[in-house]
Amino acid sequence: MEQTENVIEIENLTKSYKMYTSKKARLLEVLLPKYHHHHEFFALQDFNLNVQKGEILGILGKNGAGKSTLLKIITGVAIQTSGSVKIQGKISSLLELGTAFNPELTGEENIYQHGQVMGLTKKEIEEKKQAIIDFADIGEHLYQPVKTYSSGMFARLAFACAIHVDPDILIVDEVLSVGDMAFQLKCFKKFQEFKEKGKTILFVTHNISDVLKNCTKTIILENGKKVFEGKVKDGVELYKKMITGNGNSVSEKTSFVQEKKEQKQDHTWKSHFQENPNVIEYGNHKAEVIDYGIFDEQGQYLSVIDNEKEVVLKSKVEFKETVDNPIFTMTMKDFNGIEIVGTNTMQEKIYPGKFEKGDIVTISFRQKLPLAPNKYTLSFSCTYINAKGELEVLNRKYEALLVEVISSKDCVGLLRIDSSISIEKEKKEG
Repeated sequence: MEQTENVIEIENLTKSYKMYTSKKARLLEVLLPKYHHHHEFFALQDFNLNVQKGEILGILGKNGAGKSTLLKIITGVAIQTSGSVKIQGKISSLLELGTAFNPELTGEENIYQHGQVMGLTKKEIEEKKQAIIDFADIGEHLYQPVKTYSSGMFARLAFACAIHVDPDILIVDEVLSVGDMAFQLKCFKKFQEFKEKGKTILFVTHNISDVLKNCTKTIILENGKKVFEGKVKDGVELYKKMITGNGNSVSEKTSFVQEKKEQKQDHTWKSHFQENPNVIEYGNHKAEVIDYGIFDEQGQYLSVIDNEKEVVLKSKVEFKETVDNPIFTMTMKDFNGIEIVGTNTMQEKIYPGKFEKGDIVTISFRQKLPLAPNKYTLSFSCTYINAKGELEVLNRKYEALLVEVISSKDCVGLLRIDSSISIEKEKKEG
């Protein structure tokens, strides 16, 4: 068996900062060594991580979780309080827009400066210069001072410089969020090229779709600690729970799902379908999605979905407490966990009113699903906007059913489109 090479090895990494109550307290501590009037803030604590060659690591976490601190220590911009970081290979990073740029110099001049910082000779920079210019594609702005650039131009030039110094490890921290969609697509294609060459990428973003599409592994940071490391799909689902305030319900989910499996009866809708044994469930359980299924227009169970026929996706929700104007949702994902289609009552401007404890309601989503033939997962949930204006998850059953979509014709891409095509041959003159 081939042994995998670690290009980053981090052991027991801790980064702490002294936090003072005032400038006076800071000054007194400097002048009087025995005077201590501060507390320690741990940006990172007892952090361990191995990153292998060729991995694209997605790093998720709320603001202040420690993501940027981690990357700064890896790149040498910041020094850890304790612990060790071992790096194999050359690192190129985009931690902040224009970090290695002189705002008074032009874009072209900054290409040379950046290359020199990365250890390239003038000849090597000359050889790569045109490729950098072509990738950045900022036109005549290349010859203007960088201080006149928009954030998008910064991102284009910074990314172009970073990827063309032939790094072994590329580190990107949220920079791509300022670029336009065409530029982001070009960057992600470059990510794939890097991966195929056996290079490594560390990618920090709040866009979970980008993580799903581009990363091979993910970690989640919370309050300076690593709370998850593993498969991308599993990490994304846990991160969704964390940002909706349900990140502590993971252990509860297992026992709750097991209890429901034991009580499951054959007369439920879901018993007629292929249920996902690894259904992802969380919420505060003020309401519960107790049943779901797929039906035709006559109310008969559907084993597969024909993408040219109307179907009805139903969920049944039981309320454990009084809830005013809940939001009922339906979502279909591919097997990579990427959301393909979905809707909810709020998007459709339907406000169902108040439901009392003990009420059971059936929600029917009636539509065609013009998806390309493939296998998907079907999810249902019940949420609502609380008095603070925050989204509160009552119950989500993500990826509850395994679904197959069939088609009477071939499809290109993710969706079926039924085009009306006309062909007209022009008459020859004479």
